Amino acid sequence: MPEPIHDADVLVRVPADGAFVSVLRTTTAGLAARLDFTLDVVEDLRIAVGEACAMVLPEADPGGDMTAEFFLSGGSIRVVVSVPCAEAIEPDYDSFAWQVLETLADHAGASQDGGRYAVTVSLTAEEHPAGA
Repeated sequence: MPEPIHDADVLVRVPADGAFVSVLRTTTAGLAARLDFTLDVVEDLRIAVGEACAMVLPEADPGGDMTAEFFLSGGSIRVVVSVPCAEAIEPDYDSFAWQVLETLADHAGASQDGGRYAVTVSLTAEEHPAGA
């Protein structure tokens, strides 16, 4: 089993299969709620993580895993969703999924390192005050 790329606060590893996206979305919501994000921001983050999964899953090597690393800091959360992939991937920055990520998150990025394709989503509660 490959080691996580980063020293995450929370690490969730599931099969690279769309049936497990709900596990990552639910974990995301629980962690964001613990950081006292508003319900609207929690839902935005859940949607963003779902879109990140939608971007990485088609690129996963057969039989691979999907990993979500959660980095929690005060009023912010960064989620790195990754899958193993042998081929170089160029993210589709014009895709609907990417547009959703850029709209809902403070920062979205994609990278490939160490044989894994990753999409990162970051959100800070201060950037999304209650009622905004």
